[in-house]
Amino acid sequence: MSLLSDFPRQQKERADRVAVTTTTSRGGTASLSPPTGPGLDRRPKRPPSPRLTRRRSEAIKLRRSLTFLGMSVLLPGSAQMAAGNRAVGRVSLRIWAGLWGLAVVAVIFGLVWPAGAVAVFTAGPVLVVIQIGMVLVGLGWVVLLLDAWRISRPPELAPRHRLLVACVNLVVVGAAVTGLVAAASVISTQRDLVSSVFAGGGDRVAKNGRYNILLLGGDAGKDRVGLRPDSLTVASVDAETGRTVLIGLPRNMERVPFPESSPLHKAFPDGFFCTDRSCLLNAVYTYAMNHRELYPGVANPGAQATTEAVEGAIGLEINYWVLVDLRGFEQLVDAVGGITMDVYRRVPIGGGHAKLYGYVEAGRQRHLNGYEALWFARSRSDSSDYDRMVRQKCVVNAMLDQLDPVTVLTKFNAIAAAGKEILATNIPAGDLDRMVELALAAKKLPLSSVNLVPPLVDPAQPDFGFVRQTVATKIDTAGRPRSSTSASAPAGGGQPSATHSRGPEADDLTQVCAA
Repeated sequence: MSLLSDFPRQQKERADRVAVTTTTSRGGTASLSPPTGPGLDRRPKRPPSPRLTRRRSEAIKLRRSLTFLGMSVLLPGSAQMAAGNRAVGRVSLRIWAGLWGLAVVAVIFGLVWPAGAVAVFTAGPVLVVIQIGMVLVGLGWVVLLLDAWRISRPPELAPRHRLLVACVNLVVVGAAVTGLVAAASVISTQRDLVSSVFAGGGDRVAKNGRYNILLLGGDAGKDRVGLRPDSLTVASVDAETGRTVLIGLPRNMERVPFPESSPLHKAFPDGFFCTDRSCLLNAVYTYAMNHRELYPGVANPGAQATTEAVEGAIGLEINYWVLVDLRGFEQLVDAVGGITMDVYRRVPIGGGHAKLYGYVEAGRQRHLNGYEALWFARSRSDSSDYDRMVRQKCVVNAMLDQLDPVTVLTKFNAIAAAGKEILATNIPAGDLDRMVELALAAKKLPLSSVNLVPPLVDPAQPDFGFVRQTVATKIDTAGRPRSSTSASAPAGGGQPSATHSRGPEADDLTQVCAA
């Protein structure tokens, strides 16, 4: 009885599960639609097509290949770890972590003690070790990249994906090899620069607490026989503080005396003078180069003789000389990205007996490229040699202000390439750290300057006693506030000059060069 009594209810439930849609119209028919709603469609789902399955499998394998490659780029050895080769993976990851640790230590070392970093990273044996290490690490990295391609099982990839992964791997390996070659080139260039330019020969002992460095700006133009210094400046640097005094000597100074120890003292006991008035200070270089027998065993007799002449003129012992060929100065300025400085007057580019090509326009904080900086420093048109000496010191001041360690490191290859072509010096590589330390200290202090030019000194009839006294006084008072009476020149010399004028003397070149 219970089964029969339950039958109507079961029929009702079955009817409730079926949605009956009756569409009636005149002459129409009734139709039934399949059941709808959540959980009511109990028909078995069709399996995905083989084509869709194959595409999904190909996408997974492609992602795996690219993931292994990316892991090898960012963390060399991690792909091998993921693929099961834990021994190779651990060693590679440890080496990679160690290299990053060394890089961080090197950066901190360079920031905390730049001079020490220069001493370490310019030493020949250290550079050799770094170069060999970089080659080995680079080769190992390339091997890991190729192994990452192997463990991604290229034969299992779809043909189009196989070509894509192979191309991406080749690009990444090529980039790694290019970086390796570039890094090795930087190290090789640095080694070559240090060994060829900084060969040594200077006097490493400070003189009365100062390092005196003769800066020669040479110009071996097509219309000249040999190289003649167009600018001669002595940078006298305090060995403790870095406070620097720039002493400018005119290239046309006559009767320059040589110390008794100089080979030229016998030839010119009364000073460098010729009856035709051609024996000027800048001609000493050429004379000595044409009489090399006077300086046996000296690599650069011209620089050595000019150093001796300057010592006789100003009464300072010179530690080092640095010769910069002005033909390559443009390249050096461009290598550091140009210089930003005040241009206090409009300066012609060309002019005089040559074609006028334009002007270096005056203005505050102008960014000059190498071409403009060179012409601002050397242009003679519409100017005097003495104004030219001021402009040259302004360029030196701007270069010193902008050559920070970051600039040198990031643009080292370009600077080194320019320096090798235009730079000669007797500073030994072992003293580079000391020179860098002094240069960084000098950046923090104003530069003082004295130019031995009219009205202070008459280049044709110079009083060298007065010259030496002026230099000694300037060095002694550098950094001290000037009194109202000290602005005047000593008796027997030139005329008074304002502290911040563009006259012969200045206590702060930044103010002198201001537009």
